[in-house]
Amino acid sequence: MKVLVTGGAGFVGSHIVDQLIARGDQVAIVDDMSTGKEEYIHPSARFYRMDITSEQMEEVFAKEKPEIVIHQAAQILVPVSVEDPVFDAKVNILGTLNLLEACRKYGVKKIVYASSAAVYGNPKYLPIDEKHPIQPLSGYGISKHTPEHYLTIYRNLYGLEYTVLRYANIYGIRQEPHGEGGVVSILINQMIKGKTFKIFGDGEQTRDYIYVEDVAKANLAAIQAGDGHILNIGTGISTSLNELIRLFETVTNQTIQKEYEAERPGDIKHSYFDNTRARSVLAWEPTVSLKEGLRRTYEYYVDLYRKMGVSNI
Repeated sequence: MKVLVTGGAGFVGSHIVDQLIARGDQVAIVDDMSTGKEEYIHPSARFYRMDITSEQMEEVFAKEKPEIVIHQAAQILVPVSVEDPVFDAKVNILGTLNLLEACRKYGVKKIVYASSAAVYGNPKYLPIDEKHPIQPLSGYGISKHTPEHYLTIYRNLYGLEYTVLRYANIYGIRQEPHGEGGVVSILINQMIKGKTFKIFGDGEQTRDYIYVEDVAKANLAAIQAGDGHILNIGTGISTSLNELIRLFETVTNQTIQKEYEAERPGDIKHSYFDNTRARSVLAWEPTVSLKEGLRRTYEYYVDLYRKMGVSNI
């Protein structure tokens, strides 16, 4: 199968590419390398360094003629969406529209779209299912939700199938240490560098942490299943930040230097998914436990830092 992966040199996208190629698919990557890295680009994939808003996207579709598009490229930082909402909307909304137009013109069968828990805002009830009210708290949440409506329109008008995957907090190897979603990589980064890990509030805030390889598997499952569905991709397990740190200390046999600070206004206290629909529709389930995922991630970064010459690990 011919698959185009946007953001395929990034954290989640590169894992999707790896799994696609491992099963024998022909893969092309589009990535502007704003957050992607050359070392994450699979050598068997064809690579196009390009912004998804570019008019040249059409040339990629004309050349590659993908059957499936897996759309991971996005502006992902909430603070950026607050500071520069026009840029956020340009990338996440207009960029996706640019892709949809190319999909329409070149006969793509299906698009798998990466959405976010940010569309739900502050939970009205837990666990969050797909029927939960949409009340985003930032421009980012709005810009990730808006394309979901366009997907419905393109399906109804042009027969372009879609599956929307709303992600919980993804962690794992290749994640950059920034943003709330990157808490595990931030934790490892601070520990290896001997710095204090700052906790805003009492540390009892909860999230649904899912390992990146399980997310990639959900994307591959969505190629063949879930047409017209919106699906929550998470573990369905609520884990507090304090619990996460304790488990990480057990895995690494080290003590984390912690500093508690005032709770940040606007932060969501508790959030985790009901993933029942994804399990049923995709015949998928997360298989990597938090303990195992933390171990894999820690070992990856220890090896990476040693190659970089960091000696105190």
